[in-house]
Amino acid sequence: MTHRIVIVGGGAGGLELATRLGKTLGKKGSAEITLVDANLTHIWKPLLHEVAAGSLNSSEDELNYVAQAKWNHFQFQLGRMSGLDRTTKQIQLAATLDEDGRELLPARTLGYDTLVIAVGSNTNDFGTLGAAQHCLFLDTRKQAERFHQQLLNHYLRAHAGDQAKEKISVAIVGAGATGVELAAELHHAAHELAAYGLDRIKPEDMHITIIEAGPRVLPALPERISVPVHQTLEKLGVKVMTNAAVSEVSADSLKTANGEVIEAGLKVWAAGIRAPAFLKEIDGLETNRINQLVVRPTLQTTLDDDIFAFGDCAACPQPGSDRNVPPRAQAAHQQASLLAKSLKARLEGKPLETYTYRDYGSLVSLSRFSAVGNLMGNLTGSVMLEGWLARMFYVSLYRMHQMALYGTFRTLMLMLGSRIGRGTEPRLKLH
Repeated sequence: MTHRIVIVGGGAGGLELATRLGKTLGKKGSAEITLVDANLTHIWKPLLHEVAAGSLNSSEDELNYVAQAKWNHFQFQLGRMSGLDRTTKQIQLAATLDEDGRELLPARTLGYDTLVIAVGSNTNDFGTLGAAQHCLFLDTRKQAERFHQQLLNHYLRAHAGDQAKEKISVAIVGAGATGVELAAELHHAAHELAAYGLDRIKPEDMHITIIEAGPRVLPALPERISVPVHQTLEKLGVKVMTNAAVSEVSADSLKTANGEVIEAGLKVWAAGIRAPAFLKEIDGLETNRINQLVVRPTLQTTLDDDIFAFGDCAACPQPGSDRNVPPRAQAAHQQASLLAKSLKARLEGKPLETYTYRDYGSLVSLSRFSAVGNLMGNLTGSVMLEGWLARMFYVSLYRMHQMALYGTFRTLMLMLGSRIGRGTEPRLKLH
């Protein structure tokens, strides 16, 4: 019987792994590769802040799993993993409902010989009072589009009203990469919307506040990157509050631990991560306090050699450090590349390689205003980048992701197509 490899989660890491394995093992017929995801399409998660601001039309940059499976010799199953039986080697998929709540696909089981879990992470609101009810999160495309729609509704209401001047206030909790990039994109969106004639809300009347519990913006990155980013944000008119932990969220405001109240019509929570809650209950596998599956350096789970986990949902140790591999896109890409080799070696009865995280630096895009970051290489050490060069490298990250999925030729065609389309489409999604 052909070896069955089931990959749960079609994010950047899971989809890349399925594509790589499909092109090698699936094409040769040496393994049956199945990708499971709760959605039919994929969009690169670091782009969701652009979807939220309207700078990116999600329907144009999404990838269809069914088509990708056909092109790359793997199978796709629509469904959300709900349980696991390690004895019989089966995963349970919950029933999929349509928009009207009717059953589209029944609950079912899927057998595996090797299971790879790559379900990513969700935003962690740390149980803050009112956060789940009143804040928007940017974990999925639907959530990003919901934010964009609410932003657009504000502008349309103001445009149709008879008041000469309206204001809009946005509060972003968390000054990590997502929060900072969203603030810059929203500032850009305000200028574009005014240019398109929705000018009852002037760009200067969009009040954006970033609230960070730590002492500086971009706490996970070196200080020499966070300082210019902080300066650029203030130059754009974004209010940056540091050492301000949010204690409560209501319908129209946020309250900090020291009693300060921040008025906000739109509230986005972009602080902290945790793995999906169902991982705590899947047949006794070891998890940590933020629901991540604990894995060994080979990316195998601690209690089962046939189950691998990687990306944001896995707690992978770093040699020589007491900290785990950080939840970043580059770590997921590296782990996907390693697993593509490891699973092939496993079928051939060869020993598995161990994963070592290599930090190639970080890039933060501040929309069209600026970009900043550092690149780390074995030869160069750490090189600080700013301006158009940093922006170019930032865009190239997405292009590299596309190349892993589509190949070089199709990625070049996509780039050409988007270049041609610029002249016929609005710069901002207006619906």
